[in-house]
Amino acid sequence: MVFAPLAQSIPAFATGAALLFVATIMARALEDLSWGEVAESAPAVVTAIAIPLSYSIADGIGLGFITYALVKLISGNAARCPLAVYLVAAVFVLKFALLS
Repeated sequence: MVFAPLAQSIPAFATGAALLFVATIMARALEDLSWGEVAESAPAVVTAIAIPLSYSIADGIGLGFITYALVKLISGNAARCPLAVYLVAAVFVLKFALLS
């Protein structure tokens, strides 16, 4: 709480470089994905691309959760996905629908 005013003093355009840096670090992890399995690779790619494009790590991760849950539902592997993933994805859907 003491450092909150300091964090708020940083302009929004200055955080873009940090978000891009996080995206490049995540891009390194993309080589370890099993690219043959779309249910695993598509959400990771959506997350890595959405973070710098949305200027928000939380929004990028939210889109990744939504994509993962949708891919599991569409592919018929809904039972292999934890309930917590569906709950987090639903919260992000509500966030995007109500706060955008």
